[in-house]
Amino acid sequence: MADRIRVLIVDDIPETRDHLAKLLGFEPDIEVAGTASSGAEAIAQATKLLPDVILMDINMPDMDGIAATEHLSAQVPSAAVVMMSVQGEADYLRRSMLAGAREFLVKPFSSDELTASIRQVYAREKEKAGRVVAQAAPRASQQADLGTVVAVFSPKGGVGRTTIAVNLAVAAAKELNKRVVLVDGSFQFGDVAVLLNLNPKDKSMFELVPDLEAGSEAESVDAYTVSHSSGIRVILAPPSPEMADVITPAGVKRVVEILRQHYELIVIDCAAWFNDTTLGILDQADVILTLLTLEITSIKNIRLFLEVAEKLGYEDKIRLVLNRADTTLGIRVADVEHSIGRKVDDTIVSDGRAVVYALNRGVPFVISNRESQVSQDVLRLATSMTGNRETGEEARKPTQKGRSLFAWR
Repeated sequence: MADRIRVLIVDDIPETRDHLAKLLGFEPDIEVAGTASSGAEAIAQATKLLPDVILMDINMPDMDGIAATEHLSAQVPSAAVVMMSVQGEADYLRRSMLAGAREFLVKPFSSDELTASIRQVYAREKEKAGRVVAQAAPRASQQADLGTVVAVFSPKGGVGRTTIAVNLAVAAAKELNKRVVLVDGSFQFGDVAVLLNLNPKDKSMFELVPDLEAGSEAESVDAYTVSHSSGIRVILAPPSPEMADVITPAGVKRVVEILRQHYELIVIDCAAWFNDTTLGILDQADVILTLLTLEITSIKNIRLFLEVAEKLGYEDKIRLVLNRADTTLGIRVADVEHSIGRKVDDTIVSDGRAVVYALNRGVPFVISNRESQVSQDVLRLATSMTGNRETGEEARKPTQKGRSLFAWR
């Protein structure tokens, strides 16, 4: 059968290997290419068999799954690792992702969870590989017709992510006359509607994604956007957190693909944590606008995110934005750059009075206080997002890494 997913099972317990092989044997689109009982054997088998997906147990006697995954990321980069563990602590998840794993399953898991993870990881890696090939081919005219997707992200809440996303979109539409759509990608607890004084009613991602997956035409997307007085169109998050369950990564991918064809700028306000839908958005983004502030927790999380981003292949499209850059908290920008190992690309000043007043009124500050420095900083950022995608090689060159005040690890 064409496009069968070839899986290598790695676990030091024979019964577990046999059980997993039997489970996968019932799936017509999955083939067990081989098994291994240790990390070292996994590396040898993967080099020989070149599987699509590797099911890797995290705890093994000679070489654990994390160490084996690090080797595999370098030696067999085409194989996506799904880590398995009886321990679901955040530290295990973080270390697995840093090693290069693409998914993390906590034992015991169901057959449906196992096969869904394998298929999702395989589909994501296949899409990424296809995108690399497409980007390498000459397609300048095609690119000129597609909108730019900017994912506004931060690995920590409370840094002004939604505020910047909203004002960035409004500035690009109102000041630069761009066709802009703003998507609330924080599907459980999105705040875009509040900041723009909009009501989700029956127009949100909750209705849009199932409608598209049921076979509706691409033109139906426009029916689920809400018009704002600034000139932007908005796709809101569901009005209730439990409704986020119906929003699938495939559905979000389809929405973004359609929006690219109709808008010059697509701004997506992402949730402040990793999940399948957020990773899907980051995969598709042309620019990942990553916000941080001069707080030690924010800087720590940015360091960890940049390490994960390198493993996921995001490093070339990350643009670091320091929000509230002029606050006096005893931490210098130079210290931040030294700690995280790269330059900050853009800065936005702190203006609590203008920002909070605008937030409470439901009016973006680029409208209510257009001449303020914070508005001018966001307008400058919007100009660079819509005009020249390049941020400059100097901005991306890593600074010399070293242990400093913020070197926790």
